[in-house]
Amino acid sequence: MFEHTNKQFRTDLEATCSTFLQMGGLVESMVRDAMAVLTTGDLVVAERVREHEKTVNQLEVDIDERIGVLIARHQPTAGDLRLLLSISKMLTDMERCGDEADKIAKFARRLYEADAHYSPAVDLEHIAECVTGMVRNALDSFARKDALHAAEVVRRDKSVDKEWKAALRQMITYMIEDPHTISRSIDLIFIARSLERIGDHAKNMSERVIYMVRGDDVRHTGVKNAERMARGETPPRDDA
Repeated sequence: MFEHTNKQFRTDLEATCSTFLQMGGLVESMVRDAMAVLTTGDLVVAERVREHEKTVNQLEVDIDERIGVLIARHQPTAGDLRLLLSISKMLTDMERCGDEADKIAKFARRLYEADAHYSPAVDLEHIAECVTGMVRNALDSFARKDALHAAEVVRRDKSVDKEWKAALRQMITYMIEDPHTISRSIDLIFIARSLERIGDHAKNMSERVIYMVRGDDVRHTGVKNAERMARGETPPRDDA
């Protein structure tokens, strides 16, 4: 009976991980589609993002429920418990990435509805590629249980923050030089902000992967300490 129960737990655990990865793949495609709306004005794609956001919300509820059942029925310990707790926390960040993608699509749609010939004044493609890559790499590090790969995502968030600030300065300059661009520039600022937040969520998920693999909580410890703990090293003591 114990062997049967253990096999069932493994099957259910693998199914939960697989469903979470499918959810992550859907969110990644949502970010790409949302940015496609910004560059093409394709309202069909905008509607697809909206529908996918509903699916992501339902997946969050379903996976969270599965995790609760697995913990209650099998009372997992050590690594298995860390895995389930990590997925539970990552679910929230993944769902919020989907929310931000939906926001991007909505703002992009509004820009094109206001001006059929709209052309973005600021190129946000690079920052979009960066954050999409961060989401993908966070999922990859989770699937491979690779703490070092996760630490690379944590570090990459710094460059995304710099790009967000640079884009903000550029859009403020446009608004000062031409007040007629204020409304459109504000929408672009919201889009850039959503991209930056997706990067933050990808970083959070990667920090959870490090915890899952190493058992160390690297939140709020800084990039260098996250990298040390991802390598299995003990961070230097703060004697201050």
